[in-house]
Amino acid sequence: MTPIKESIINKKTKNKPIWLMRQAGRYLPEFREIRKLNPNFINLCLNDNLSSKITLQPLQRFKLDAAIIFSDILMIPYGLNQEVKFKKNFGPELGPLNLDKISNINEIGFLKKLDPIYKSIKKVKKNILINNKDIIGFIGAPWTLLVYMINKHSPKKKLIKDFFKDELLINEILIILEKFLKIHIKHQIKNGATIIQIFDSWAGLLKEKDLPNYVYTPTLNLVNYVKSLNVPVICFPRGIKNYKNFCEIVKPDAVNIDYDVDPISISKEIQIPVQGGLNPKVLLYDKENLKKEALKYLNIFKDHPYIFNLGHGVIPETDPMKVDYLVKLVKDY
Repeated sequence: MTPIKESIINKKTKNKPIWLMRQAGRYLPEFREIRKLNPNFINLCLNDNLSSKITLQPLQRFKLDAAIIFSDILMIPYGLNQEVKFKKNFGPELGPLNLDKISNINEIGFLKKLDPIYKSIKKVKKNILINNKDIIGFIGAPWTLLVYMINKHSPKKKLIKDFFKDELLINEILIILEKFLKIHIKHQIKNGATIIQIFDSWAGLLKEKDLPNYVYTPTLNLVNYVKSLNVPVICFPRGIKNYKNFCEIVKPDAVNIDYDVDPISISKEIQIPVQGGLNPKVLLYDKENLKKEALKYLNIFKDHPYIFNLGHGVIPETDPMKVDYLVKLVKDY
């Protein structure tokens, strides 16, 4: 059994596996070389030769316990025929939301558009670097995808005015998203993904009263679906105030925490395996302070099943040598 599955399934506390969100990305010079020649981000995600190569780049450098597929949560709206572009220094920009257009897409058309992602997973699975490591497939949670699809870009701290005005439209989109997210999950697993992570990047934008409709219920449906396929599922409801409630209602196999929550409280309140928490900015610190912050999490979760990770993705300014130092520190703990 892989080290991460030992923590999630067997609740092992002695081993502390590690992987990092955005471990394949702009902080690596070898990634920047590929990106320079491939400015269109969507096309890069859909180039199975390059995306599989990028997925494996961090494993060639560091002793990580998993590869996470180089892709994006917004491949779902793309697969549903909504235009998705990534603008430099701005981020994602989505085209108009046409309900008729996304309602008419069928499974065959959707899979045809996203087929290179599944081919990429298959290629990664065959690589020797994956021996006794997990392949993490992922999706954006329905709420977060809904935010992008209606908002048309990253909401930062707030949603567009009148976001909730058309409840019928919102409910229709959520039904469509659930159907196609399940298809995407199934095909990631079929091609070699051994764990699924659900990213709810904008869960923190909602008021407590709105969480059942937009976060708890839609995510629970997907968690149950992943479990039915006998694959562990990790949830990351970023920015949520009450992780305990989320875990008790949604029941993921493990939960990723962000850096704004108190890890001591989490270790006492959360019974299931925990992942992440370290602020990615810590990787910009000197080694002494990086060590101090990393050990804080390792010590707090010493007797708890814990997967070392960050509270968000690796930031582009990170020195790869610091990542190497962190991985070795966790492995030697």
